[in-house]
Amino acid sequence: MYPIRRCDPALFQMDLSGRTYVVTGAGSGAGLATTAQLVRQGARVVAACRRVAAGEEATKHLASARGSVEVVPLDLASLASVRRFVADFTDKHDGLHGLVNNAGVMNTPRGQTSDGFETQFGTNYLGHFLLTELLLDTLRASAPSRVVCVSSVMHAGTRKQVAELRLDDLDFHERPYTGPAAYTQSKLAIVVYARHLARRLQGTGVCAFSVHPGWIRSNLIKNTAPAWLQNIVLRPFSGMLGMMSAEEGAQTTLHCLLDADAPTHSGAYYSQNSILYPKRADRAGGWPMRSPNPNAYDDGLAARLYDASVHMVGASDGSPRA
Repeated sequence: MYPIRRCDPALFQMDLSGRTYVVTGAGSGAGLATTAQLVRQGARVVAACRRVAAGEEATKHLASARGSVEVVPLDLASLASVRRFVADFTDKHDGLHGLVNNAGVMNTPRGQTSDGFETQFGTNYLGHFLLTELLLDTLRASAPSRVVCVSSVMHAGTRKQVAELRLDDLDFHERPYTGPAAYTQSKLAIVVYARHLARRLQGTGVCAFSVHPGWIRSNLIKNTAPAWLQNIVLRPFSGMLGMMSAEEGAQTTLHCLLDADAPTHSGAYYSQNSILYPKRADRAGGWPMRSPNPNAYDDGLAARLYDASVHMVGASDGSPRA
């Protein structure tokens, strides 16, 4: 229905030797595709994976590539795991030129992270928030550098209901829990945070973006529908539905990481096409585009989210705040 946006081929000819990137969820889907492209161009990629063995199996085909990949354990549903990852990374590496906050879960049953936060908010947003904040000094010291925060078209909500970020009830204690509502809330938090982060980092040489990578054929859908329905039955209708491969879904992230003009739009939202946008005018996506959710541009909400996030990651286990 709408063409898939693709990087300028010249970006994939860039020599990334000497550059270091962290990619979360690098063992599958768009995270793996992003990792593979960076390594082929000579970069060193630290692949942050919850399941190390699976990550090593998924990336072993990159052993002969120009760059290198190191699989390191990271469970974003555990703030202690995030802190261990950062300690390990900063002990081994002097620089960081790109952080890709890619990993996530979708439409999970009601549950909690190991720190007691609602599963999707805690995993998709809060774990990445702490990871980013703890790596900011390294990113600044390595500038120019970039942070790409993977959100979703669902941060906009639906035609009937604009997605909200309820700071007074992030864990759904006061309102009925639904997987989609929790997912949209976590993905809106990512867009709001990326914009706030970019404003904080003005003049440092570090830029930040939020992205919708597209509807990728992956296992992310497993809590919504059987993966075989998406990946096999609906595959002949991919063009009509806007579904794409992992390599196609990595294009938006790679554009934000590599494009020379992207830093002039720090804080912006970049999107592949999607038939799920509430407004038809937005369905072609844009690099960048204005989010159809007005809450994404509420500076007061962004400041309150940041303060709440700092409190949550600092108060959950007694460790120093970000």
